[in-house]
Amino acid sequence: MTQRVELATVRDRLAVDGLVTEYAVAVDDGDWEAYRGLFTPDGRADYRSAGGIEGSAGAVAGWLAESLGGFPVRQHLIVNRRVRFGIWEQDTGDTARVQADYVNPLGRDGQDGVSPAPDLVCGGRCVFAMLRTDDGWRLSEVVVREKWRRPPDARRAPVID
Repeated sequence: MTQRVELATVRDRLAVDGLVTEYAVAVDDGDWEAYRGLFTPDGRADYRSAGGIEGSAGAVAGWLAESLGGFPVRQHLIVNRRVRFGIWEQDTGDTARVQADYVNPLGRDGQDGVSPAPDLVCGGRCVFAMLRTDDGWRLSEVVVREKWRRPPDARRAPVID
């Protein structure tokens, strides 16, 4: 591999990693316009494993806005990112696939907009399919595979009067 190819690979890797981060921030901030802008025009998302819908980025953004409205405090922690470039046949390096695990605490507003503890915590794995476009890397598909969900105090013993 030449230095030029290695540098291009590092730049692409940083760009796709940044796209995953922008995705998490858009959901956490409820910035649905930014969320839609992260996708290709025909981009889709699938949240069925989390009790949601599958559809266009616009339709899913609407569903997320409604379903997350009761939890204004959100914080996606996306870790263990595995990036693969050009895994499809005949690819010229313009596609990427990122598999990443997530933990997502959700809370209702507390004092000063700070939730004292999350009201719900869930976790699982996301698969992001990406395409290099004239505007940079964009999401062509996001599939959320929720693996677990629990209220944070589920491990506490019940209080008996």
